[in-house]
Amino acid sequence: MPVSHGVKHKTRQKLRKKVRERGLSPITRAVQEFEPGVRVHIKIDPSVHRGMPNPKFHGKTAKVLAMRGRSFRLEVKDGNKIKEIFVRPEHLLPQN
Repeated sequence: MPVSHGVKHKTRQKLRKKVRERGLSPITRAVQEFEPGVRVHIKIDPSVHRGMPNPKFHGKTAKVLAMRGRSFRLEVKDGNKIKEIFVRPEHLLPQN
């Protein structure tokens, strides 16, 4: 059987919740609001598949540029390049 090279390959640990966090997340995570210019952490919630960023952005810090529909347009540094991604609020945490 050939090895898969899909988007979610090698994410067994990355896309896993801790035992006490299992199940759906609170609804407050889905209705979070962020102002443009604020910095947020990308923490993928594996129980929500909609608006999930590529797993390589898990754990990165990004800058909110704007809101587009129910998602946020973020600016993330990927190596030396700056990339724009669209992520739903369930996968974002405010930076304190």
